[in-house]
Amino acid sequence: MNQLFTSEALISLITLALLEIILGIDNVIFVSIIMGRIEQQQRKKARLYWMVFGIATRILLLMGLGWLLSQKGKALITIFGNGLDLASLVMIGGGLFLLVKTVNEIHHKLEGDEEEKEADAQKKSGGFAKAMTQIVLVDMVFSFDSVVTASGIAQHLEIMIVAVVIAMIIMFFFSDAIARFIHKHPTLKMLALSFLVMVGLVLVVEGWDPEKAHEMHLKNYVYFAMAFSFIVELVNMKARKNAKKPVELNEPDPEDVSEDLK
Repeated sequence: MNQLFTSEALISLITLALLEIILGIDNVIFVSIIMGRIEQQQRKKARLYWMVFGIATRILLLMGLGWLLSQKGKALITIFGNGLDLASLVMIGGGLFLLVKTVNEIHHKLEGDEEEKEADAQKKSGGFAKAMTQIVLVDMVFSFDSVVTASGIAQHLEIMIVAVVIAMIIMFFFSDAIARFIHKHPTLKMLALSFLVMVGLVLVVEGWDPEKAHEMHLKNYVYFAMAFSFIVELVNMKARKNAKKPVELNEPDPEDVSEDLK
């Protein structure tokens, strides 16, 4: 028990919590976009449900970490000669779901029906329950990454649990601000959706061939591309905000000049 209060344990806790937040950015972006489809008065409740479920899922996975690791390499199904274990199937399924959902969201934003038709369709199909189902499914996929990251940094289960709880609470408080910021700027929303498409593809690749995906460092490239694009758009937003009317030179009217020359 005393090992939990050492400087090494504290460093592991802080490092893991920060890493969980960074790796949870894609999760927060997805949640923010989906919650944009929920009525305003229900969004806080939806975010609270997401946080509680996310914490519970991660704790359960951490407690069953030994069993999860024991299943690694045990193929449940073979496709094209490639044996896929439980984690691989979850990653592939989650990646495909994220791809389909994100592409549909892009289609809706660019070629969808009017907002009135969308609101009517949501009311008929149970928008809140449908959105929460999508959030829960994707969060379960991201939970696998979270648990694997935790197991590679911290050595004590208590530290892992505290770190993921801290990360989820922080993401909960920032998710609403991120959702409003993305909704306010359409370009950022399209960048976020493009980012989720890449994340979905990475999940499929990691599920299909984890070792190859690790060697290629796909996530590093995806996060760098997104961060760079985000910075470029922030610069563009700043430039548009500071843009002033260009200086106009006082020049004679071309028609008057032509008459004078005559």
